[in-house]
Amino acid sequence: MKAITQDRYGSTDVLAFKDIPIPEPGADEVLLRVRAAGVGPDVWHLMTGLPYLVRLAGFGLRRPKVAVRGRDVAGVVESVGAGVTGFRAGDAVFGTSAGSFAEYACARADQLAVKPANLSFEQAAAMPVSGGTALQGLRDLGQVRAGQQVLVTGAGGGVGSFAVQLAKEFGARVTGVCGPSRTELVRSLGADRVIDRSTADFVDGTRYDLVLDTAGGQPLAQLRRALTPGGTLVIVGSEGAGRWFGGTDRVLRAALLSPLIGQRLRGLFSSERGADFAFLAGLAGEGKLTPVLDRVFPLAEAAKAIQYVHEGHPLGKVVISI
Repeated sequence: MKAITQDRYGSTDVLAFKDIPIPEPGADEVLLRVRAAGVGPDVWHLMTGLPYLVRLAGFGLRRPKVAVRGRDVAGVVESVGAGVTGFRAGDAVFGTSAGSFAEYACARADQLAVKPANLSFEQAAAMPVSGGTALQGLRDLGQVRAGQQVLVTGAGGGVGSFAVQLAKEFGARVTGVCGPSRTELVRSLGADRVIDRSTADFVDGTRYDLVLDTAGGQPLAQLRRALTPGGTLVIVGSEGAGRWFGGTDRVLRAALLSPLIGQRLRGLFSSERGADFAFLAGLAGEGKLTPVLDRVFPLAEAAKAIQYVHEGHPLGKVVISI
């Protein structure tokens, strides 16, 4: 099968488009014929091994443990492991896989869900990592409730575009912060108010019960000024230039500060759960959640897709079609 592989950490020049053997599923895995794979900032971090915290987290100290890139996946089940009972050959599914930039990939059964019939494979591949992160940030850490005022920074991005829609579904009044090219998109996703960050500061006297920060660049002090005295901040975006911790230093500082103040400051390290993907699939199937696709690249141009995401801050999600 064709796949995008790497044998060392580095920029996109370490990637190779080549033939490798089709993997064999383990007892709790399924083998997928991959139809589409999502591309997010996580792919860049796993490709470069930066910040170094990525390597210490178990992805390989000197070289990637998994040679094939990609996490988000959507495809058709080819075969199932001996311990899998929830899926069978021919099922259209989506979720996460270690190595989805390939014609075939193995995925754990508990990290998959049935693809909604009304979504294309490309749309479904956009949901797992970004949609799951938005869901866990709002529902699990943020404990969002109907009637609350919610602020989403980076509202036009991969996580942010899902967060706006999910917060509205949970009954919140949503303000989205984004760049000027994204204001119409964010408004179309259901945001009650849209702030163009190039012309206005979201710290304008309005206080929010929950701030979901997916943009990654705002100082803690600024984010706290936008919160009610008992409000909650959930930090999702933690991009930064540091080679050891990147932007996760904000998360560490938030964890140290939170017990000393009335506001709840939390950093999200999301999990990949089939139950969450099934929840998203239910909303998408009812037309209440729509993945936003910026561009679709062929598998052979995966390096271009990764570079585009890293440099361009796309509207919604970038996807590879296979």
